Amino acid sequence: MVATPTYGATRDRVEDYFDRTATKTWERLTSDAPVSGIRQTVREGRDRMRTIMLGQMPEDLTGRRVLDAGCGAGQMTAELAARGADVLAIDISPELVKIAERRLPTELAHRVTFTSGDMLSPDLGLFDHVMAMDSMIYYEADDLGQALAGLCPRVGGSIVFTVAPRTPFLMAFWGLGQMFPRSDRSPTMIPHAPKHLARSANRHGAKGAIREVERVSRGFYISTCLDYAR
Repeated sequence: MVATPTYGATRDRVEDYFDRTATKTWERLTSDAPVSGIRQTVREGRDRMRTIMLGQMPEDLTGRRVLDAGCGAGQMTAELAARGADVLAIDISPELVKIAERRLPTELAHRVTFTSGDMLSPDLGLFDHVMAMDSMIYYEADDLGQALAGLCPRVGGSIVFTVAPRTPFLMAFWGLGQMFPRSDRSPTMIPHAPKHLARSANRHGAKGAIREVERVSRGFYISTCLDYAR
């Protein structure tokens, strides 16, 4: 795919945020270390979402090539590799990739290739499945539609990903953020409705359908698992 200006700008902002501001916070959040009550709800919500997403995959992934798009600190990567998948784990943040590589059990290392960069790059090749947990939550609907259209021809099975749901609360929260923009703030989640994303993907030539799997709402963590397949 050819990245849109908004996709490229958001991608760069996410990279800057996680590499320069949030690496230590994210490393602690994704560990067993004690965290605040608010962050504990995020940790629990993410654990639940990861379980839901993995539930969309076969238990035995031996011989399957899987893209962990936005691998972060590598929790999903390790789970996929433990099921036998050949995993390409990529994140826009080189610092998070280092954490993921350091944490991966040595017995799974032969099944995982780590890299940093654009998770949508066609140079990454072909896959049987794509998992994108909370790595598409910052992008506009048109960017996501184009992303799905670009990935679809390269994926034999499903693309399982998450977005922020288009609820009244999140829409109000997002609207307030747009009224008071700050150049130094963290990337903002953009709420989406599955039907709008499906229309956007179809406009960009994708031939598939989006299925809403399950929503997780745990304190400050609110996210919806979606499944896209041809």
